[in-house]
Amino acid sequence: MDLILKQDVKNLGEKDEIVKVKSGYGRNFLIPKGYATLATESARKVLAENLKQAQFKQDKIRKDADELAARLEGVKLTIGAKAGESGKIFGAINTIQVADALKKQGFEVDRRRITFDQDPKVLGEYTANLNLHKEVKVQVPFEVVAE
Repeated sequence: MDLILKQDVKNLGEKDEIVKVKSGYGRNFLIPKGYATLATESARKVLAENLKQAQFKQDKIRKDADELAARLEGVKLTIGAKAGESGKIFGAINTIQVADALKKQGFEVDRRRITFDQDPKVLGEYTANLNLHKEVKVQVPFEVVAE
């Protein structure tokens, strides 16, 4: 029995994959649980069209991420923070502040896509890792200065 998986199934396959299973497993478990549908000729055509459209969307997202990564080359940010005499910041610099600094320079980056190698808790220079796409990652240097 050929089935099209609607979601990832452990030890069987991934979403949108056509798999061959025993008919009892398909009829009694996969289809009733909503994990799969029958791989009829029309369902195969719909799947092919959906995969084609999804690939087109992914290519566009990847292209946009590549363009943003190219524009981000050479950008250096400066972020102000209140600090004590020894240079220790009151609190820490977070991803929201980095996203705001990028926005002021004209770059729209979601704060959830920003990570740090080490937490910026003292004045100095750091690097922010921007995960623009699963295959496109950019490092942006930034400096923390006292306000």
